[in-house]
Amino acid sequence: MSARKRLAGLSSELESDSLSAVREKAAESFRKNGFPTTAMEDWKYTDLKIAREISEQAANAGDGESAVAVQAPDDIDAYWFPISNGQPVTSDFPEIPGVTVQLLSEADLDLRFDLPLADLNLALLSDGIYLKIEKGTSLDKPIGLLFVDHAGGRPLVSQGRVVIDVEPQASVDIVEMHLSNGDVPQYANVFIDLNLAETARANYARFQLRDWQSVQTARLSVTAAKDAVFRHLAIDVGGVLVRNDLAIDITGPGADVSFNGLYLADRGQHVDNHTRVDHRVGPATSQQEYRGIVKGHAVWNGKAVVYEGADGTDADQANHNLLISETSSVDTKPELEIYAEDVKCSHGTTVGQLDDSALFYLRTRCLSEEQAKKIMTHAFANAIVERCPVEACKDWAADRVDAALNALSTDDTE
Repeated sequence: MSARKRLAGLSSELESDSLSAVREKAAESFRKNGFPTTAMEDWKYTDLKIAREISEQAANAGDGESAVAVQAPDDIDAYWFPISNGQPVTSDFPEIPGVTVQLLSEADLDLRFDLPLADLNLALLSDGIYLKIEKGTSLDKPIGLLFVDHAGGRPLVSQGRVVIDVEPQASVDIVEMHLSNGDVPQYANVFIDLNLAETARANYARFQLRDWQSVQTARLSVTAAKDAVFRHLAIDVGGVLVRNDLAIDITGPGADVSFNGLYLADRGQHVDNHTRVDHRVGPATSQQEYRGIVKGHAVWNGKAVVYEGADGTDADQANHNLLISETSSVDTKPELEIYAEDVKCSHGTTVGQLDDSALFYLRTRCLSEEQAKKIMTHAFANAIVERCPVEACKDWAADRVDAALNALSTDDTE
C-alpha cells in the first residue's frame, strides 16, 4: 500500500460520528490529489517534502499521539480554547456569555475539502471547534485559539480546524497561537474559517512560535459582508518549514480589511506567506503590508482580485524584506487582477540590506556597528508589531519579537 493510501486510510480508524461521511469523501480526494507540489503555481517556491516524510512516518507508526495537558499563557488574559495534538480539550473550554460553543461533530456545517491540504485536514480530523459570536455581543477579553503539539517518541501529524461566525453588530478580539515541543519531527495542518456578517468586526492576532522540529501549514479563510471590519496581524518566528495562506473574500460593500505580517527566518528556516483578497463588490477597502527579516529563505505572494462591477475598490499591498546574511533569499510576488474601471490599486516590494548611510549616521552617535544594526532591525520590525489590533497581547507580542530578533544574529560573516 502506498504511503498516500495508508495516510488516507487512517480516516476510517477515527471514531464514528457525524463527520464520518465527509471524512470519507475528503480521504478519497486526498488519495487522488495528495500533497501540493512545486509544479503548482501557488506552491512553486515551497516544497512540502518534509511534511510528506513526517506524514508517512506517522502513518507507519500506527495510532497517533493522544492529547496532553495544555497551559495557556499567563500573560495574555483571554478565553482560551486549547487544541492538543489536534484534539479539542473540551474539559478546558470556557463558558462565555453571548458565545455559542460546539464541537464540529455537534454542529451542522458544510466543511470544505476542495482546497490544497484541506482534504488531508478533514480526512484525519478527530474533531474541531465551532464558535458563534451572537448578534450585538462585545466581549470583555479576547477569544484564544491555542494549538499545542507535543511529539513523544515518534513523529506526529496533527489536524486543527475551527469555524467562527460573527453575527451582525458583534465585535470580537481573537488570538491564535501555535506552540510545539518534543524531540522528534512533527507536522501541523490547521484550517480556520472566520465569517463576518454585516457590521461585524474582528480584531485578529496570530502568533506562530513552533520549535525547530516542526512543520506547519495553515489557512485562514475570511468572508466580509457589508460594512464588516477585519484587522489582522500575523507573526512567524518558529518552525523549520512554514506555509501560511490568508484568503479574504469581500462580499459586501463598505467592508474594510487590513492585514499585516512579520516573519523572521533564521538560517535553515523557510517561511512562506500567501495572501489573497477578492473584491467582489465595491466600494470596499483592503490594505496589507508584510515585512521579513531573513537569514534563511522566505516567500511572499500577495494577490488582489477586483471583479467586474466592484467600482470604488481601494486595494493596497506592500512587502518589504531585510536580508541579514549573504545566503539570505526571498521570493516576492505581488499580483493585481483588475476587471473594474473606477478603482484605486497599488503594490510595491523591496528586498535589500540595512542602509549604509543610516548605519553611518548611527555610528557617528557613538554606537558600535552591532548596536546600530540592532536599532535599525528592531525599528524595521516594530513598524509592523505596533499595528497589533488586539490590545491584550500587544506588549506580549513586542517582547516576543524583541527576544527573537536578539537571537537572530545580524552578523553576515558567519
